[in-house]
Amino acid sequence: MRWLVGWSSIAARFGTAGAVGPVGDSESGSVHPVGSQLLWGDPDPLWAVGDWRPDEVRIVTVDPFTRLAVLGCCGATDEELRVGLFAARGGALRHLTAWPGSYTAVAQIGRRITVAGDLAGARPVFYTPWANGTAYATAALPLADLIEAQLDIGHLAALLACPESPEALRDSTPYDGVKRIPPGHALVLREGSREITGYEPVASLAVAGPQKDADRAVEGVREALVDAVRARLLAPRHAPETLPPDPGPVPGMGPAERRAARGGPVPGIGADLSGGSASGTLALLAAGLPGAPGTVLGHGTGAGERLLAVTFNDLSSASRDEGELERARAIAANPRLHHVVVAAGEEALPYAELDGPLTDEPGPSLVTAERHRRRLSAGSADHFTGAGAREVLDAHPARMADLLLDRRRRHLLQPVSALARAEGPSPASLFLPFTVYRAARRLARTPYRTGLEQAAARLPEANRSRAPVSDGPLSASLAALTWSRPGPAARWLTGEALAEVSVRLMSAATRPTSVQRPGESRARAALARLAADHRVFEQAAEIRSQRLHAPFLDNQVVRACRELPEALRVQPGARAEVLRTVLADTGIHDLPDGWGATSRAGSAAATRTGLRTAVGELITLFDAPLLADAGLIEARVVRKALRAAAEGEPVPLDGLADLVSTELWLRRLLSRRGTCWTGTAAPRQRAVAAGVVPRPTLRS
Repeated sequence: MRWLVGWSSIAARFGTAGAVGPVGDSESGSVHPVGSQLLWGDPDPLWAVGDWRPDEVRIVTVDPFTRLAVLGCCGATDEELRVGLFAARGGALRHLTAWPGSYTAVAQIGRRITVAGDLAGARPVFYTPWANGTAYATAALPLADLIEAQLDIGHLAALLACPESPEALRDSTPYDGVKRIPPGHALVLREGSREITGYEPVASLAVAGPQKDADRAVEGVREALVDAVRARLLAPRHAPETLPPDPGPVPGMGPAERRAARGGPVPGIGADLSGGSASGTLALLAAGLPGAPGTVLGHGTGAGERLLAVTFNDLSSASRDEGELERARAIAANPRLHHVVVAAGEEALPYAELDGPLTDEPGPSLVTAERHRRRLSAGSADHFTGAGAREVLDAHPARMADLLLDRRRRHLLQPVSALARAEGPSPASLFLPFTVYRAARRLARTPYRTGLEQAAARLPEANRSRAPVSDGPLSASLAALTWSRPGPAARWLTGEALAEVSVRLMSAATRPTSVQRPGESRARAALARLAADHRVFEQAAEIRSQRLHAPFLDNQVVRACRELPEALRVQPGARAEVLRTVLADTGIHDLPDGWGATSRAGSAAATRTGLRTAVGELITLFDAPLLADAGLIEARVVRKALRAAAEGEPVPLDGLADLVSTELWLRRLLSRRGTCWTGTAAPRQRAVAAGVVPRPTLRS
């Protein structure tokens, strides 16, 4: 795990020798992260921790108290960074987030420190009060260790009950006292004070902002994607400062030695090529741009290298899509692509390997990490993935309510008809379009506060529903046409846990807020959830010295995609059509038949097969679960659900994955050794060292 950490003190003491440190620096002056690289020192120090590449850490200094640190993949030149620093000095924070790539920017201007988060939430920023000031980091666990925090059981309950409702999660984390800034915001620290400010405009509920012409919007998406890919392809255009060698992994942050024993990735550029339109687009863009695909971030070995395209072939699933593999092979006929098929059997099924590294937070990818690690281990040192394309390009079902608010009913005809066709012929099929339209109209007419209050009132009964699970597109769309909905794991939570989350929602409904349009609001929440899960996935499937690149989560790509008109988004097949146009505008026209087809049947079949194979181990895991000790579940209810799922009954598999992942995360957290800090004033014990107290009081 790589992270950035620093703090801002309440004041500085100045003597004849200049600044000697912050007030109360008996703590801050004698503690530092394990395995850290100091980027700048007192009175407001900043460290980079983990295996950062030298070219991933850039520092622009104007004077000792006017400087900018950018960590990650950033396509800006040094001069552009200086311009951004001067703009931030005048208060224009958006300039720090407008460069191609994925990065975290920290600007120090006098005694003011600004840490900018990203729009999606894939690069979050956390903070906590400490030593008469504020400590901040891009990971929550180091801050939890710093203040010796205990678990926030209320946050875990909200994460399981309403994962796509930021109103329930608020700014909390799994660690009591450690807070998170929302996506699209920046943390501003000045003389001990804290301010969280947004740098992105928010659409109002009643009036839609001016929308670009569809052709211009798609052109903007093309330019943003090309710039995002090029930022990863080009060698560094600067002379990075020399940093101390990486001293190794942080104690307790995961079995890095075991991952390293698998062998390092191949130098150069790679990409997923499993037939999906998003990853396929990135692979073709990377292979088609001028220059050698292997020349990236100083790791290229010369011209003529081919992009390494990886396809995962699941031999254990009887319903795997053979057409997907054939489409991947057709795309890989490009002479600048080298195709590798990773064949895996039962050893790569979900739930097959439940041992793994400790991630910053729980996430559903913990049960599939070994499956993805096998695919990524065949990839390159820099590997493209299409994560986030669905969330930034597709229309969230709630956007149909936005169209009704704008009196554009005719644009609903095609998506509603497509949902009816996807549901298949039935006696009630004639009424399906009206059912969807009525749900969209109800959401459009429901105020934000009323919608949250209704969701809070219904949530305590979420564990009483035993209706058959239907994962069809129609039922999913109808469920999403609401201001807030229970997550798939809510049906197995205790009544007490659901009641506490209901209190959170009710409290959020009464707080002042900049009300957004329902479709825009729900789409941003879904993107934030995906970005958070992708961050956990990166940590869970991490291979040392490999970087996963998700350009669709980059700021400039997210902004460009938000410019797409809603009337275009809601049309069936809009995502594939937009990406097809992007490729055509870059000179790529020959795409195989069926390109852009979406199918999750193989993934669901593999999940059910893996669960059936590992059901005995999972039952043992829930014999005495920590989630039950925390009062979130009843163990016997979950064991019954696991057996039912293994026997093929219609049970929400993603809900079980959430429960298993959270239980695994709790066990890894409590069994780890050591903290993230060292020094004479380092914390005496790691975070949640006391464990989970049986039946603790839930915090709302």
